[in-house]
Amino acid sequence: MEDSFKKIISHCKEYGFVFQSSEIYDGLAAVYDYGQNGVMLKNHLRQYWWKSMVQLHQNIVGIDSAIFMHPKTWKASGHIDGFNDPLIDNKDSKKRYRADVLIEDYIENKIEKKIQKEIEKAKKRFGQNFDLEEFLRTNPNVLRNQEKKKAINEKLKNGLETNDLQIVRQLIIDLEIACPISGTKNWTEVKQFNLMYSTQMNATESDEALYLRPETAQGIFLNYLNVQKTGRMKLPFGIAQTGKAFRNEIIARQFIMRMKEFEQMEMQFFVKPGEQKEWFEYWKKTRLNWHTNLGTPKDKYRFHEHTKLAHYADAAVDIEYQFPFGFKEVEGIHSRTDFDLSQHQSHSGKKIQYFDSISEKSQVPYVIETSIGLDRLFLLTISENLKTETLPNREQRNVLCLPPALAPNQLAILPLLKKDGMPEMGKKIFDELKFEFNCYFEDKDSIGKRYRRQDAIGTPYCITIDHESIEQETVTLRDRDTLHQERISISELKSRLTDKLSLAKLLEKLE
Repeated sequence: MEDSFKKIISHCKEYGFVFQSSEIYDGLAAVYDYGQNGVMLKNHLRQYWWKSMVQLHQNIVGIDSAIFMHPKTWKASGHIDGFNDPLIDNKDSKKRYRADVLIEDYIENKIEKKIQKEIEKAKKRFGQNFDLEEFLRTNPNVLRNQEKKKAINEKLKNGLETNDLQIVRQLIIDLEIACPISGTKNWTEVKQFNLMYSTQMNATESDEALYLRPETAQGIFLNYLNVQKTGRMKLPFGIAQTGKAFRNEIIARQFIMRMKEFEQMEMQFFVKPGEQKEWFEYWKKTRLNWHTNLGTPKDKYRFHEHTKLAHYADAAVDIEYQFPFGFKEVEGIHSRTDFDLSQHQSHSGKKIQYFDSISEKSQVPYVIETSIGLDRLFLLTISENLKTETLPNREQRNVLCLPPALAPNQLAILPLLKKDGMPEMGKKIFDELKFEFNCYFEDKDSIGKRYRRQDAIGTPYCITIDHESIEQETVTLRDRDTLHQERISISELKSRLTDKLSLAKLLEKLE
């Protein structure tokens, strides 16, 4: 698994997807830049999310709020007082960890894996007669491990909710959790660590401190009434936003999985009080379907119920994906109640209410949030689709089997030779297709090397121009996944490829 993850990181750099920020100065920890192919893939993922949220729903609109907000925003939201992570240091390695994550990783690696081993053994023993639900309900080894897991989670929840960090530290000691680096159990006390970055708006230090936003959601809440009134919105309705957020992460590791500067894609869905449970279940199902629509098997995902609910939530679940380093969160779905709007109403002294003409009552709506990290989605997409294949001639190739609509280059136009009018014809085809597709032109190196490079980037189709192209106005169209090559007329290219490369077709599958 570690080798697999290293391969992903290496591939991202070698093929222009992700670079270490400020690399010529030895880099900046937990900050990354997206290269020429990475930014295209990232843009396409963002577009897939935006269109699925805003374009496909009559009652969801989008905004783009500022990164800077009034300091009272973060007091009202609870971030100043409560946006903390429990921090613990190993005295030998000098490495810093989130205490709750150490315990969660222990559960995943020591307990969940034992349960999965029992399941796999039973599957082999019983074959088609295997009943998973019955097995989980009756197997003594599974039941024992589930009880152990439950007891650990209850202790962790109690320690975090009461802010009794000694409980959390004692749990780490009792479970004999060792530092992954030093291998020792020489731990410091657990301390709370605020994750927000503060800054100044003006030149003088006496001015009130501002914060770089740690989430995009509050910009939506502050604009709730503006959008509702100008858009003549009626409950239920949603407001979507994508944008940068900033957190001073204490364990900024695992490549772009956890960064100090990252991008969120959030939608806050406003509903009548009392309807939040129904809509919470609706968005759980809808969001999981959105993920699997990209071709990732459903068994690579799971729902993870929160052990400790955030101060604003009455229900919360994460959609987790099985990365090479284990199941990790890619999207959170939260029932935030009326906490945010009520808090901003209280701290601003201004009413933030919706008048229901049917009940003739003013009320503060409840909110269902869907929040996905674009950078984590990017890493998921690379992890799921990067494959090493052995070809019929026993040659190996690295291929990035991206959904065609998301690929950085949708078409690569490759003249076989740099003479006899082939480059000129290739550039003409490029100019004809560039308005519809993301095209890439290259005439350097052998055609085999160029095919391999485009496979590694994820280009779904290559168009090769040769002598026959000059004579008969035809080209060879090569399919990345099947390696099938066919001869087609240049005049047919656009019509043949439009459906295959269309984001609209991907979106239609959601319906």
